[in-house]
Amino acid sequence: MSKVQISMEIFPPKKDSEFSSAFRVAKELSEINPDFISVTYGAGGSRSKNTIEIASYIQNELHIPAMAHLTCVGSTQADINRLCGEFKKYNISNVLALRGDRPKDMSDEQYHSREFAYASNLVDFLKEHTDFEIWGACYPEKHFESFSREADLMHMKEKQEKGVTQFITQLFFDNDFFYEFREKAARKGITAPIHAGIMPITSAGQIGRSISLSGSSVPKALSDIIANYGESPEDMYKAGIDYAIRQCHDLLQNGVDGIHIYTMNKPAVAKQIVGNMEV
Repeated sequence: MSKVQISMEIFPPKKDSEFSSAFRVAKELSEINPDFISVTYGAGGSRSKNTIEIASYIQNELHIPAMAHLTCVGSTQADINRLCGEFKKYNISNVLALRGDRPKDMSDEQYHSREFAYASNLVDFLKEHTDFEIWGACYPEKHFESFSREADLMHMKEKQEKGVTQFITQLFFDNDFFYEFREKAARKGITAPIHAGIMPITSAGQIGRSISLSGSSVPKALSDIIANYGESPEDMYKAGIDYAIRQCHDLLQNGVDGIHIYTMNKPAVAKQIVGNMEV
């Protein structure tokens, strides 16, 4: 059995005054010795400089492989070329190719005439112009804009054919969705490893934000936890971490390729989860 990869995601701060905290989070996560740490990227290229600086710190100072998110919805080919040059300059060779969310200030005309319509177009461009290892996103419960789960799988297969070598899923709270998705992907001929995206829910308010961003459904077991512990922050914190640990144990027992923890820049949470895994 091959080793299960354990990885984390962090995001750059919105304010420059909070920038040092992102380096602290990365340093603390490096103590877990993850297989890689990914760094998110603002829609339309906002905070891309921060993404590069943090990814460079992870790669070159902490000596943990860094993965830079790269969104293309608001970018031109020249923008992507410039950013790829920066990644190469700082020895960053892993990129998560994403379309990204439409920026709020992007007009309809700009949106409909954009140079990269889909993530697969970005994969094409990266494959032609770089030697990066290209990762892609996938959706166990369907992308919110997609017509169907079948259409999602076709897009995923297309990304693999264009050059994506590994996938990370959107967050999910019910492992059965993941297992069904993985089985259907295999039947489609998708052979690239699929890393399960896990987000620990440590406060009742977090669940609403997570659902609105991801479209993930909430199983009864998790909704019961929120109902029982939601008004007690300390108990909710413990129960939420325990739920994520149980999710991870089940995934490990069922042959997952990798587990990618959406840390929300809370290294203590990631440490507790990984510390209770049996990889």
